[in-house]
Amino acid sequence: MTPVLCDPSVRDMVVADLGAVLAIDEEVYPRPWSPSFFRQQLALPETRVNRVAEIDGRVVGHAGLMMVADQGHVTTLAVHPEIQGSGIGTRLMADLCRAAVERRLVTITLEVRVSNLRARELYSRFGFIPVGAQSGYYSDTGEDALFMQVDGLTGPAFMARVEAASDTGAQTGGGSGSG
Repeated sequence: MTPVLCDPSVRDMVVADLGAVLAIDEEVYPRPWSPSFFRQQLALPETRVNRVAEIDGRVVGHAGLMMVADQGHVTTLAVHPEIQGSGIGTRLMADLCRAAVERRLVTITLEVRVSNLRARELYSRFGFIPVGAQSGYYSDTGEDALFMQVDGLTGPAFMARVEAASDTGAQTGGGSGSG
């Protein structure tokens, strides 16, 4: 059953959000990030973008982007399992893409579990393409990783793709569980 489509607000993550963020991670990741990892990310706003999605004041998803020079890397994207498929993952991914464009990045990379077809489809809608794989990448399960990348963030075609992906996600309920 696909959850009802949601229209969350997306905002910067703050330390007070960590309890909710960690609770989501416990639900979606075999080995979630630690509280200290998130605190470190929040302490580096010049090179990190960390967002949360909220519905009625409840954190229901989060995403992170690390920046080095003109490159971005999606560090996390997770949506509470009860509302995966409601468009929240799409909303968070679009927000990260817009942040990357604002910061004049030219490329975004990420890795995703090969078995996570919902996330892979989401990333593909934003223009990410497979650029490699690594067997046994995820030490918690031994699962393989697919490395994906999107280039050309500086051209108008990228933002058109982001807006189209956002519209598609709103119509289809596209969203991501975990990466």
